[in-house]
Amino acid sequence: MFKTLVNAFKVEQLRKRIFYTFWILVIVRLGSQIPIPGIDVKQVQAYLESVVGSSFSFIDSFTGGSFLSMSVFALSVTPYITSSIIMQLLTIAIPALEEMNRDGEDGRKKMTQITRYVSVLLAIIESAGLAIGFSRQGALGDAGAFTILTVIVTLTAGSCIIMWLGERISDKGIGNGISIILLINIVSRMPNDFSNLYTLFVKNKDLVQAVIAVAIIVFVVVGTTILVIILQDAERRIPVQYSKKMQGRKMAGGQSSYIPLKVNTAGVIPIIFAASLLSVPSIVINLFNMQVGTTANKILQGLNQNYWFNREYPWASVGLLLYIFLNIIFAYFYTSITFNPMEVANNMKKSGGFIPGIRPGKPTQDYLNKILNYIVLIGVIGLLIVALIPIFFNGMFKADVSFGGTSLIIIVGVILETMKQLEAQMLVRNYSGFLNN
Repeated sequence: MFKTLVNAFKVEQLRKRIFYTFWILVIVRLGSQIPIPGIDVKQVQAYLESVVGSSFSFIDSFTGGSFLSMSVFALSVTPYITSSIIMQLLTIAIPALEEMNRDGEDGRKKMTQITRYVSVLLAIIESAGLAIGFSRQGALGDAGAFTILTVIVTLTAGSCIIMWLGERISDKGIGNGISIILLINIVSRMPNDFSNLYTLFVKNKDLVQAVIAVAIIVFVVVGTTILVIILQDAERRIPVQYSKKMQGRKMAGGQSSYIPLKVNTAGVIPIIFAASLLSVPSIVINLFNMQVGTTANKILQGLNQNYWFNREYPWASVGLLLYIFLNIIFAYFYTSITFNPMEVANNMKKSGGFIPGIRPGKPTQDYLNKILNYIVLIGVIGLLIVALIPIFFNGMFKADVSFGGTSLIIIVGVILETMKQLEAQMLVRNYSGFLNN
């Protein structure tokens, strides 16, 4: 990876793209430090912790700390990511969108435009919810309609600017712009997280305890990172053989290929879905200032990740089991809408391809279904291990950090994908130079 980056700097065009990306990321981080006028940050933090609960550090990590300080970029890329997921799901459910998605470059441009509109709509809704919540909690200096409107417009505009900057990176920089911004936001919080871990487990401890604590922290972080890399790159390759055909006077075809099925086919989508669903009851109750009884309060604690693996709250294990169940359900659901074994089997049959030892058509579809169900289960188990490691240490040892398994999966995935794009652009350049000669 380091060698690829060094070689990229030797190419003038790639070097310009890298610096272009760098300066846009500087703008993103500067904008994340500019607070919205009239906001009481301490009141905002107290309110967000009560409303968002266990998702607080998760959201703050995605926004690079700007959500906590309520800067102009507080919503960051979250509306766009949510919009992209919604559009991907609607593409499967609505035939018109599915046809548009298949309609080449023009169709994809229309889908991108619709995704932008949905992102703006979501930003307005999220901004309005936060602004109204702030006003009810007294977090606004002046709770008048103009102040609330100012907060809504500022947060929505900040989200639109982030979306525009991400697209500029995709067009003139390196990698996927939204993913790169998400990556830099997560990484920007890590120094503060390691500082908190140092204060909690190393500072003012004797030498033996400090060394053991540092060793455990390094082992957990490095071990989790390695597991994430394995999980991201692991794939099951299904061999495919193509029959020979007579074309004119010559035999053509007879080539061998494979179908790459990623073990972690759904990525971090199941974790995001499950965490979002579990946080809905707390958000609704706090947003509308609803009063709940003792039983309902215990249920809400069970849905809060901060209480999982905590020996003082054994009933919270029910929420943990529900979280695991939801991740498994969403992993299979998302995989089922993104990979269609019937379509793959039919396309193989039309092109004269077959899996050795498996008859074309329905037997191929059944075989792909069987393999897919098996690897999705392995993938979601690995995903849960990565996701639950930081939750376990938070519940057992109060090691609360903003980055966790989900963040590491995003970091590793974005870095690997960006490096692949760099290598691909360098390869294209080398081919171009060879053809010019």
